[in-house]
Amino acid sequence: MNVIPYSTSVGGAVIKATEEGVIRHKALTAMEEQTNMQLEQIRKQIELLAIQAQEIQMRKELSMLIYNAKLSFVPVIGHLYYLYEKKDSSHVLSLISPKEYGGGAGPYKSFIAPVKLLADHTWVEI
Repeated sequence: MNVIPYSTSVGGAVIKATEEGVIRHKALTAMEEQTNMQLEQIRKQIELLAIQAQEIQMRKELSMLIYNAKLSFVPVIGHLYYLYEKKDSSHVLSLISPKEYGGGAGPYKSFIAPVKLLADHTWVEI
Protein backbone atom coordinates (compact mmCIF):
# COMPACT_ATOMS: atom_id res chain seq x y z
CA MET A 1 0.00 0.00 0.00
CA ASN A 2 1.33 3.41 -0.96
CA VAL A 3 1.50 6.21 1.58
CA ILE A 4 -0.41 9.32 0.45
CA PRO A 5 -0.06 12.73 2.11
CA TYR A 6 -3.79 13.22 2.83
CA SER A 7 -6.65 11.38 4.46
CA THR A 8 -8.69 9.11 2.18
CA SER A 9 -11.54 8.29 4.59
CA VAL A 10 -13.70 9.94 7.24
CA GLY A 11 -11.91 8.07 9.99
CA GLY A 12 -8.49 9.02 8.69
CA ALA A 13 -6.02 11.36 10.28
CA VAL A 14 -6.86 15.06 10.28
CA ILE A 15 -4.63 17.06 7.96
CA LYS A 16 -4.03 20.67 9.01
CA ALA A 17 -2.46 23.31 6.83
CA THR A 18 0.99 24.10 8.07
CA GLU A 19 2.11 27.66 8.59
CA GLU A 20 4.59 27.12 5.73
CA GLY A 21 1.73 26.07 3.40
CA VAL A 22 -0.34 29.14 4.30
CA ILE A 23 2.63 31.45 3.72
CA ARG A 24 3.37 29.77 0.38
CA HIS A 25 -0.29 30.07 -0.72
CA LYS A 26 -0.43 33.78 0.16
CA ALA A 27 2.87 34.44 -1.62
CA LEU A 28 1.76 32.54 -4.73
CA THR A 29 -1.57 34.38 -4.80
CA ALA A 30 0.13 37.78 -4.47
CA MET A 31 2.75 36.84 -7.08
CA GLU A 32 0.11 35.69 -9.55
CA GLU A 33 -1.97 38.83 -9.02
CA GLN A 34 1.05 41.12 -9.52
CA THR A 35 2.41 39.32 -12.58
CA ASN A 36 -1.04 39.23 -14.20
CA MET A 37 -1.38 42.96 -13.59
CA GLN A 38 2.06 43.62 -15.10
CA LEU A 39 1.34 41.37 -18.09
CA GLU A 40 -1.93 43.23 -18.71
CA GLN A 41 -0.10 46.56 -18.56
CA ILE A 42 2.48 45.29 -21.08
CA ARG A 43 -0.31 43.96 -23.34
CA LYS A 44 -1.92 47.43 -23.36
CA GLN A 45 1.45 49.03 -24.16
CA ILE A 46 1.95 46.58 -27.04
CA GLU A 47 -1.50 47.44 -28.42
CA LEU A 48 -0.70 51.16 -28.20
CA LEU A 49 2.65 50.63 -29.94
CA ALA A 50 0.91 48.63 -32.69
CA ILE A 51 -1.56 51.49 -33.24
CA GLN A 52 1.28 54.03 -33.32
CA ALA A 53 3.24 51.89 -35.78
CA GLN A 54 0.16 51.64 -38.00
CA GLU A 55 -0.27 55.42 -37.95
CA ILE A 56 3.38 55.95 -38.86
CA GLN A 57 3.06 53.44 -41.71
CA MET A 58 -0.02 55.28 -43.01
CA ARG A 59 1.84 58.62 -42.81
CA LYS A 60 4.76 57.08 -44.68
CA GLU A 61 2.52 55.72 -47.45
CA LEU A 62 0.70 59.05 -47.81
CA SER A 63 4.04 60.90 -47.82
CA MET A 64 5.40 58.63 -50.56
CA LEU A 65 2.26 59.27 -52.61
CA ILE A 66 2.59 63.04 -52.18
CA TYR A 67 6.33 63.14 -52.87
CA ASN A 68 5.64 61.23 -56.11
CA ALA A 69 2.83 63.69 -56.99
CA LYS A 70 3.22 66.81 -59.07
CA LEU A 71 4.21 69.76 -56.88
CA SER A 72 4.25 73.21 -58.45
CA PHE A 73 5.07 75.04 -55.20
CA VAL A 74 7.16 74.59 -52.05
CA PRO A 75 4.90 73.27 -49.26
CA VAL A 76 5.13 75.00 -45.88
CA ILE A 77 5.10 73.02 -42.64
CA GLY A 78 1.74 73.17 -40.88
CA HIS A 79 -0.28 74.43 -43.86
CA LEU A 80 -3.27 72.66 -45.37
CA TYR A 81 -3.11 71.33 -48.93
CA TYR A 82 -5.33 69.19 -51.11
CA LEU A 83 -4.39 65.95 -52.85
CA TYR A 84 -6.13 65.09 -56.12
CA GLU A 85 -5.94 62.21 -58.58
CA LYS A 86 -5.58 63.24 -62.20
CA LYS A 87 -7.30 61.52 -65.13
CA ASP A 88 -4.08 59.66 -65.96
CA SER A 89 -4.06 58.20 -62.38
CA SER A 90 -1.10 60.36 -61.30
CA HIS A 91 -1.51 62.70 -58.35
CA VAL A 92 -1.18 66.42 -57.81
CA LEU A 93 -0.93 68.49 -54.64
CA SER A 94 -2.89 71.72 -54.79
CA LEU A 95 -3.53 74.86 -52.78
CA ILE A 96 -7.14 74.89 -54.04
CA SER A 97 -9.77 73.07 -52.01
CA PRO A 98 -12.68 71.11 -53.49
CA LYS A 99 -14.98 73.83 -52.10
CA GLU A 100 -13.25 76.37 -54.30
CA TYR A 101 -13.94 74.07 -57.24
CA GLY A 102 -17.65 74.26 -56.40
CA GLY A 103 -17.63 71.20 -54.18
CA GLY A 104 -16.06 68.91 -56.78
CA ALA A 105 -12.61 67.86 -57.93
CA GLY A 106 -12.33 70.61 -60.52
CA PRO A 107 -10.19 69.59 -63.50
CA TYR A 108 -9.07 66.40 -61.74
CA LYS A 109 -10.55 62.90 -61.73
CA SER A 110 -11.13 62.86 -57.96
CA PHE A 111 -10.30 64.52 -54.67
CA ILE A 112 -8.26 62.23 -52.40
CA ALA A 113 -7.80 64.09 -49.09
CA PRO A 114 -6.89 67.31 -47.32
CA VAL A 115 -3.31 66.93 -46.06
CA LYS A 116 -0.86 68.80 -43.87
CA LEU A 117 2.93 68.77 -43.87
CA LEU A 118 4.39 67.94 -40.45
CA ALA A 119 7.71 69.15 -39.05
CA ASP A 120 9.37 65.79 -39.76
CA HIS A 121 8.41 66.26 -43.45
CA THR A 122 5.83 63.50 -43.37
CA TRP A 123 2.27 64.20 -44.44
CA VAL A 124 -0.89 63.51 -42.47
CA GLU A 125 -4.47 63.34 -43.68
CA ILE A 126 -6.67 65.90 -41.96
